[in-house]
Amino acid sequence: MDHEHYSDAYLREVLDGVKTIAMVGASPNWNRPSYFAMKYLQGKGYRVIPVNPAVAGQEILGERVYASLRDIPEKVDMVDIFRNSAAAGPIVDEAIAIGARVVWMQLGVRNDEAAARAEAAGLKVVMNRCPKIEWSRLHGELSWSGVNSGIISSKRAAGAGGWPGVSGGGFSSKRLKKG
Repeated sequence: MDHEHYSDAYLREVLDGVKTIAMVGASPNWNRPSYFAMKYLQGKGYRVIPVNPAVAGQEILGERVYASLRDIPEKVDMVDIFRNSAAAGPIVDEAIAIGARVVWMQLGVRNDEAAARAEAAGLKVVMNRCPKIEWSRLHGELSWSGVNSGIISSKRAAGAGGWPGVSGGGFSSKRLKKG
């Protein structure tokens, strides 16, 4: 597997093939990337189980937080690693031990030795990518933030200056002038 470049087909296969994601390093702080990614993935229908020993037993976004992957009482399809590259090694070993099918290492996280162990055990591996970003990109959502307003389009506006499905829509110089 070339871990520098992943085909869209491979990423789609991974994202379409999982339902339950354990997010190691999930944060209860709303302004942390892991919190935003967890909320986004929940909104796309994934069950995201947070793993963070510092807040084990509490809840993040309505899900109980576990101290480790082994503590999760149900099957996990994918382990999403929001920890540094060195910490990824033991987490990958734990993912193999619990029978996960995918290990996903977040942006900036790469551990080739751990990836080789996971692949030898039959797991799919993605490194240095974000599932939230890849999901939004593969599904045509606007920008990496995952916003799909339905207003901005590269297509010509329908009718007399309006946007399809938007009453009174469209832009004109009259609207832009003050007064």
